[in-house]
Amino acid sequence: MENQQKVAGELVTRSFTWTIENVSKLKTQRHYSEVFLVGDWKWRILVFPKGGNVKHLSLYLEVADASDLPSLWTRYAQFSLTVVNQLSRNMSITKEAQHEFNASASDWGFTSFISLNEFYDGGKFVRNDKCIIEARVTVRKVDIKNFEDQGTGSSAPKEPSKQEDRALKPSSVDSVQVPHSSVPVTTPTSEQVQANLKSEQVLAFKDAPSSGEVCTKPADFPVDPSIVKGHEKVLSAPDGMLMDFRGLGKIERAFVPLLEEVCSWHPSLIECQKKRSRTYIEWAFTALGRVLHFLKTTKVKDMTPDTSERVKLLWEELETFKFDLGWLEPYVQSALDVKKLMERAGVVKNLREDVDALEMGVKRLRARLAVAEVDLEVAKRDLAKVVEGFGETDINRELGYGRR
Repeated sequence: MENQQKVAGELVTRSFTWTIENVSKLKTQRHYSEVFLVGDWKWRILVFPKGGNVKHLSLYLEVADASDLPSLWTRYAQFSLTVVNQLSRNMSITKEAQHEFNASASDWGFTSFISLNEFYDGGKFVRNDKCIIEARVTVRKVDIKNFEDQGTGSSAPKEPSKQEDRALKPSSVDSVQVPHSSVPVTTPTSEQVQANLKSEQVLAFKDAPSSGEVCTKPADFPVDPSIVKGHEKVLSAPDGMLMDFRGLGKIERAFVPLLEEVCSWHPSLIECQKKRSRTYIEWAFTALGRVLHFLKTTKVKDMTPDTSERVKLLWEELETFKFDLGWLEPYVQSALDVKKLMERAGVVKNLREDVDALEMGVKRLRARLAVAEVDLEVAKRDLAKVVEGFGETDINRELGYGRR
């Protein structure tokens, strides 16, 4: 493994090379690289060597220590991932993205990086059962400093200066974009749950607009949003672009329409935060945006014990910012109650299956009884005919012989 780190002005960039041996013999669905540092932040590469629900190699950059970070942490990074062509390096495949990593989206990358057929065949990308993957990650020094100074999660990332923005824009030299397809991943649904819980009504608090974007890149490098996303979509991960929210601070773009809507209904949300610092306000409205985004994009069928814990955590984080949230609490509570409703629906389903089985058993027994009754009637008729022609016989008389 090779790596190289350099500092350019306010940017910290590191290149990391990962060689995977015996790639065709890997038995795990997910395979992780070693952890590498960029400006003292821990990262690693995640690959799905057999494809992540698609017939393509799936490749992501992940925050390695996400579970150990404070609840409001964020990390902004510009990165590229490359699958090296071992016959001709100029034919290597490189894809680039930028993202603000957070607890909702601690990994980001490409579900359909390269088709598995192209990856494994021809000896270009897998040679002698070995493949080489490279990552180039750029972060801002100011984000690292803010994280260290605050001690409780990084400050909301600032928009890069024009000079930084030019430095952060990825180079397309020697990069190849291969054709790709997006295969939707559907979650199995329970007809019983849908019928009894009215899924569209439990979590819908308002029909607010939501952003269709998933990840953003610099303007001159458009990306198909269908291939750039977090590898597990338990929660819909918002895009990483920040935009101004009423002059109060920079908030993730996916959250802003939702915040605009609820703040028009509840002006006190803004009034109670105006005397706070800009960083505090950005944290506060980001926390509110995450809860709104969760409620807007999550359906009853998506609720699992893990997502229940997730919304509980998001709500606890939001409560620390002292908003007046009486209007929102019932919807959050409905989401938390979904777990109980799902459990009850499971009990109902099991009992209904038991009743159906018993009814089938009763039908089979009735069918057998009907056949037995028919057989009984036939036997009675046969007996009557035999008795009628048999007559009475003196069983005590002699059998005798000759003439009587």
